[in-house]
Amino acid sequence: MNFNKAIVIGRVTKDPEIRTTPNGQSVASLSVATNRVWNSNSGEKQEKTEFHNIVAWGKLAEICGQYLTKGQEVMFEGRMETRTWDGQDGIKRSRTEIIAENMQMGAKSKGGSSSDYSGPKKEESSATTQSSRPEPAASGNDEEEIRIEDIPF
Repeated sequence: MNFNKAIVIGRVTKDPEIRTTPNGQSVASLSVATNRVWNSNSGEKQEKTEFHNIVAWGKLAEICGQYLTKGQEVMFEGRMETRTWDGQDGIKRSRTEIIAENMQMGAKSKGGSSSDYSGPKKEESSATTQSSRPEPAASGNDEEEIRIEDIPF
Protein backbone atom coordinates (compact mmCIF):
# COMPACT_ATOMS: atom_id res chain seq x y z
CA MET A 1 0.00 0.00 0.00
CA ASN A 2 1.28 3.48 -0.91
CA PHE A 3 0.25 6.75 0.68
CA ASN A 4 1.36 10.28 -0.23
CA LYS A 5 -0.29 12.96 1.93
CA ALA A 6 1.09 16.23 3.24
CA ILE A 7 -0.59 18.67 5.63
CA VAL A 8 1.07 22.00 6.32
CA ILE A 9 -0.21 24.72 8.64
CA GLY A 10 1.80 27.92 8.55
CA ARG A 11 1.98 31.44 7.18
CA VAL A 12 2.07 32.59 3.54
CA THR A 13 5.52 34.07 2.84
CA LYS A 14 4.49 36.31 -0.09
CA ASP A 15 1.35 36.91 -2.13
CA PRO A 16 0.59 33.95 -4.43
CA GLU A 17 1.81 34.09 -8.02
CA ILE A 18 -1.02 33.24 -10.44
CA ARG A 19 -0.41 32.12 -14.02
CA THR A 20 -2.55 30.62 -16.75
CA THR A 21 -1.42 27.65 -18.81
CA PRO A 22 -1.73 27.81 -22.63
CA ASN A 23 -4.91 25.72 -22.40
CA GLY A 24 -6.48 28.25 -19.98
CA GLN A 25 -6.05 26.48 -16.64
CA SER A 26 -5.06 28.62 -13.64
CA VAL A 27 -2.07 27.67 -11.51
CA ALA A 28 -0.94 29.34 -8.27
CA SER A 29 2.54 29.09 -6.77
CA LEU A 30 3.25 30.17 -3.21
CA SER A 31 5.34 29.34 -0.21
CA VAL A 32 4.25 28.58 3.37
CA ALA A 33 6.58 28.89 6.35
CA THR A 34 6.29 26.61 9.37
CA ASN A 35 8.18 26.96 12.64
CA ARG A 36 9.45 24.26 14.97
CA VAL A 37 10.47 25.19 18.50
CA TRP A 38 12.21 22.84 20.95
CA ASN A 39 14.66 22.84 23.83
CA SER A 40 18.14 21.43 23.29
CA ASN A 41 19.76 18.95 25.69
CA SER A 42 21.36 21.92 27.47
CA GLY A 43 17.95 23.59 27.91
CA GLU A 44 18.45 26.28 25.28
CA LYS A 45 15.41 27.24 23.20
CA GLN A 46 15.92 26.27 19.55
CA GLU A 47 13.81 27.34 16.58
CA LYS A 48 13.86 26.30 12.94
CA THR A 49 11.75 27.58 10.05
CA GLU A 50 10.93 25.42 7.04
CA PHE A 51 9.62 26.78 3.74
CA HIS A 52 7.19 24.63 1.75
CA ASN A 53 6.49 25.17 -1.95
CA ILE A 54 2.77 24.92 -2.73
CA VAL A 55 1.15 24.56 -6.16
CA ALA A 56 -2.62 24.82 -6.63
CA TRP A 57 -4.52 24.23 -9.87
CA GLY A 58 -7.87 25.32 -11.32
CA LYS A 59 -10.49 26.90 -9.09
CA LEU A 60 -8.33 26.40 -5.98
CA ALA A 61 -5.56 28.43 -7.66
CA GLU A 62 -7.99 31.27 -8.37
CA ILE A 63 -9.18 31.23 -4.74
CA CYS A 64 -5.57 31.36 -3.49
CA GLY A 65 -4.89 34.37 -5.68
CA GLN A 66 -8.05 36.14 -4.60
CA TYR A 67 -7.99 35.52 -0.84
CA LEU A 68 -4.46 34.70 0.36
CA THR A 69 -1.98 37.42 1.29
CA LYS A 70 1.49 37.51 2.80
CA GLY A 71 1.46 36.69 6.51
CA GLN A 72 -1.93 34.98 6.54
CA GLU A 73 -2.22 31.67 8.34
CA VAL A 74 -3.31 28.83 6.06
CA MET A 75 -3.55 25.06 5.99
CA PHE A 76 -2.86 23.09 2.83
CA GLU A 77 -3.50 19.41 2.33
CA GLY A 78 -2.18 17.63 -0.73
CA ARG A 79 0.45 15.29 -2.10
CA MET A 80 4.23 15.65 -2.34
CA GLU A 81 5.69 15.73 -5.82
CA THR A 82 9.25 16.31 -7.03
CA ARG A 83 9.83 17.60 -10.51
CA THR A 84 13.16 17.80 -12.30
CA TRP A 85 14.38 19.83 -15.26
CA ASP A 86 17.55 20.91 -16.96
CA GLY A 87 18.44 24.53 -16.22
CA GLN A 88 19.57 26.98 -18.88
CA ASP A 89 23.12 26.37 -17.69
CA GLY A 90 22.74 22.63 -18.39
CA ILE A 91 22.63 21.62 -14.72
CA LYS A 92 19.87 19.25 -13.66
CA ARG A 93 17.61 20.85 -11.04
CA SER A 94 14.78 19.57 -8.87
CA ARG A 95 12.09 21.02 -6.66
CA THR A 96 9.79 19.27 -4.18
CA GLU A 97 6.30 20.75 -3.97
CA ILE A 98 3.00 20.09 -2.29
CA ILE A 99 0.28 19.82 -4.92
CA ALA A 100 -2.68 21.29 -3.06
CA GLU A 101 -5.97 19.42 -2.95
CA ASN A 102 -7.60 21.24 -0.01
CA MET A 103 -6.99 24.62 1.61
CA GLN A 104 -8.33 26.27 4.74
CA MET A 105 -7.71 29.92 5.48
CA GLY A 106 -6.95 31.22 8.95
CA ALA A 107 -6.77 34.73 10.31
CA LYS A 108 -4.97 37.40 8.33
CA SER A 109 -1.73 38.67 9.83
CA LYS A 110 -1.90 41.93 11.71
CA GLY A 111 1.86 42.21 12.06
CA GLY A 112 2.06 39.72 14.94
CA SER A 113 3.85 36.43 15.15
CA SER A 114 2.27 33.03 14.67
CA SER A 115 2.18 32.59 18.45
CA ASP A 116 -0.30 35.50 18.60
CA TYR A 117 -2.87 33.53 16.62
CA SER A 118 -5.99 32.69 18.61
CA GLY A 119 -8.27 31.44 15.85
CA PRO A 120 -10.51 33.30 13.44
CA LYS A 121 -12.15 36.49 14.71
CA LYS A 122 -15.92 36.88 14.57
CA GLU A 123 -15.71 39.29 11.65
CA GLU A 124 -13.21 37.01 9.90
CA SER A 125 -14.71 33.65 9.07
CA SER A 126 -12.64 30.62 8.22
CA ALA A 127 -13.30 29.07 4.82
CA THR A 128 -12.59 25.58 3.59
CA THR A 129 -12.06 24.75 -0.05
CA GLN A 130 -11.75 21.38 -1.69
CA SER A 131 -10.53 21.22 -5.25
CA SER A 132 -12.03 17.91 -6.28
CA ARG A 133 -15.05 17.09 -4.12
CA PRO A 134 -18.21 19.23 -4.15
CA GLU A 135 -19.97 19.83 -0.85
CA PRO A 136 -23.31 18.08 -0.47
CA ALA A 137 -26.39 20.25 -0.90
CA ALA A 138 -28.14 21.37 2.26
CA SER A 139 -30.91 19.06 3.37
CA GLY A 140 -34.13 20.47 4.69
CA ASN A 141 -37.64 20.88 3.44
CA ASP A 142 -37.87 24.68 3.75
CA GLU A 143 -34.32 25.51 2.65
CA GLU A 144 -33.30 26.47 -0.85
CA GLU A 145 -30.72 24.18 -2.45
CA ILE A 146 -27.15 25.47 -2.22
CA ARG A 147 -25.06 24.95 -5.33
CA ILE A 148 -21.26 24.82 -5.12
CA GLU A 149 -21.06 27.38 -7.97
CA ASP A 150 -22.87 29.95 -5.78
CA ILE A 151 -20.28 29.86 -3.01
CA PRO A 152 -17.87 32.80 -3.47
CA PHE A 153 -14.76 30.96 -2.20
